[in-house]
Amino acid sequence: MADWTDCLNFGISIAKQASEIVLLAFQQQKQVHLKSSPADLVTETDQRVEKILINAIRNKYPLHRFIGEESVAAGERLELTDSPTWIIDPIDGTVNFVHRWCCC
Repeated sequence: MADWTDCLNFGISIAKQASEIVLLAFQQQKQVHLKSSPADLVTETDQRVEKILINAIRNKYPLHRFIGEESVAAGERLELTDSPTWIIDPIDGTVNFVHRWCCC
């Protein structure tokens, strides 16, 4: 079995970097767009963070694939392969994020 420790550590590292962007945006006014319904929202922060994460992973692991919530919702083709695949949901709870609701 492959040693995934490097991937895990890298994922944690870039998630921490992305969290700084999300935390800064949390207090700011957000530009919000609807996806499939009024309850299915996307913000520029969602899209920006997803792009940052995918670019960082692609630079380190060029053979890895991605399923990005915002990319797929925008129409990007989803292709399942045997390659390692990262599933990215930049902000899980966009409605809470938009309304600045926090459970902590």
